[in-house]
Amino acid sequence: MKIQLGVQMMMLKTQVAEQGMYAVLQQIKDLDLHTVEVSQIPMSEDNTADLERGVKELGVSVGALSVALEAAKAPATIDALDRDFDKIVTDCRRLDCRYLRIGMMPREAMTAKHLTEEWAAACEPWAAKLKEQGITLCYHNHHVDLAQFDGERIFDIVRRVAPSMEFEVDLHWVQRGGMAPLDMLEAYTGVCRLIHLKDYRVVPVPKEALDAQASGDQAAWAKAFAEIVQFAEVGQGNMNWPKLLPAAEAAGAEFFFIEQDDTYGRDPFDCLRDSREYLASIGW
Repeated sequence: MKIQLGVQMMMLKTQVAEQGMYAVLQQIKDLDLHTVEVSQIPMSEDNTADLERGVKELGVSVGALSVALEAAKAPATIDALDRDFDKIVTDCRRLDCRYLRIGMMPREAMTAKHLTEEWAAACEPWAAKLKEQGITLCYHNHHVDLAQFDGERIFDIVRRVAPSMEFEVDLHWVQRGGMAPLDMLEAYTGVCRLIHLKDYRVVPVPKEALDAQASGDQAAWAKAFAEIVQFAEVGQGNMNWPKLLPAAEAAGAEFFFIEQDDTYGRDPFDCLRDSREYLASIGW
């Protein structure tokens, strides 16, 4: 299956709120991006109808939708499997979407092995039930998911305990978590369906940080030094995309979603344009 390249719409949630979903989809298509992953945007009837219209009129596919496991622990704007299962399946059918993703486990589940296992065990029956509907539930990593309990990474615990769930690998967060992204892709071959593309940029230490240090403000220096790692447009950081993208494809990925958690004051459409142009320059 040919890789579909698109946008993680968390980047454009403000634009969707201000302009409407359909207008944003038109702008995404104009960037030569043709699929979206919906996150941090409510699946209201208006947004869902605009997505459906985008599929039919613009040829923009919906690669994945975001869900939570439990309504009690989810933001009000996100559909939850324990409360909204039938709606979620209906939305997938309506939008011809085969993937759902959980963006992060509850924070308390990250704090101990048995809590990670309990959360993953709660996911498993929902993932299995969705598979019966032809829908695959994926779990998305951050750097914390590379933390280890008794020598086992959180991400690997989820894989062991919830075998019906597959994965969305965020290559930036893998690198930030201290694992080589190529190693992660190799390890997750066969269960890696969705990929987040964002670069890992290290910027120079700002002079203001040195001034703070000279004046004895060590806390300001430490904060500035920690913040030299940034989320970056694809091609504007240190990651080896000419090797990573073929490796992701070989791992079984079907969708690449450009994402940038922080654009540092830039218009997100400009950031997306830069990422798209770079990807085109290396043959994607």
